[in-house]
Amino acid sequence: MKAIVLRETGGPNQVRYEEVEVPTPKSDEVVIRLKYAALNRRDLWITYGMYPGMQLPSILGSDGAGEVVAVGDQVTNIQTGSAVVINPSLNWGESRVHYSPEHRTLGMPSDGTFAEYVTVAAENVYAKPDHLSWEEAAAVPLAGLTAYRALMYRGSLQEGENVLIPGIGGGVALTALQIAVAHGANVYVTSSSDAKLEKAKQLGAAGGVNYRSDNWVKEMKKLMGGADLVIDGIGGENFNHMVALANPAGRIVNYGATMGPIKELVLPRIFFKHLDIRGTTMGSPEDFKEMLQFFEEHRVSPYIEQSFPLEAAADALVYMEKGENFGKITLEI
Repeated sequence: MKAIVLRETGGPNQVRYEEVEVPTPKSDEVVIRLKYAALNRRDLWITYGMYPGMQLPSILGSDGAGEVVAVGDQVTNIQTGSAVVINPSLNWGESRVHYSPEHRTLGMPSDGTFAEYVTVAAENVYAKPDHLSWEEAAAVPLAGLTAYRALMYRGSLQEGENVLIPGIGGGVALTALQIAVAHGANVYVTSSSDAKLEKAKQLGAAGGVNYRSDNWVKEMKKLMGGADLVIDGIGGENFNHMVALANPAGRIVNYGATMGPIKELVLPRIFFKHLDIRGTTMGSPEDFKEMLQFFEEHRVSPYIEQSFPLEAAADALVYMEKGENFGKITLEI
């Protein structure tokens, strides 16, 4: 089969389109012939070696959807020919509160979805929602799982609350916007692009502010009032602005740090406002199941910006690195 293999770090141009052996399932696994895969920022970081537990060579890719073509001898709940989507959060463990020490994400060190076939534990395979195309289904898993857990489980989102999502355009932030709007929240966003702000409004955002404006925090405060819940994947100096914009007794849920560490955090701003700051990453099997049910109930479909053929995965990663995309980037297989 053909696959995208990373053998050494150094950036997107290190990935190779290679011929590798078709995988065979263990007793508790299934083999899926993939129709589409989708990129995540994680894949880009891995090409630079900026991810814990690096083990190479490896086939990249966490997101994918396709057809089951083989099952292990202990698999009884999945039939060949089934249309499925993959939960990339492997070995979560028994507790929904936090993952186990054995937890990992599909696509390094486990061979991932940037390939014609992939093996996955049967417990990580779910029926593809009927309203989603193959491409849309492939774009859901990692972003959908992360966003849903951040909003609904860690964030305890309630209908009618104000939600602030900085840096709109990436997969998790955009999916969080769609979920929060569908749940009846008032969603406000930030971006460095006025065009992205307008697109976010078309998807249901109540308003947005360009953070390149000198007075953007004041503009957002005037527009929104305050945030009951902040879904932050940026970190860095921007985090202090999230603290300032949060309502008293508000919640800030952080899932990433694309702007790096927080250099100065004034703790009195947190404890005088009685803020809850919560971390989250990926999600449990319960989160994934509930997320798919939510997508089906509310007919949520991921926003897809552009698709590349599998052999052009390096070009797709370079495109993602530019940071200009609004929505998911997929690979057609």
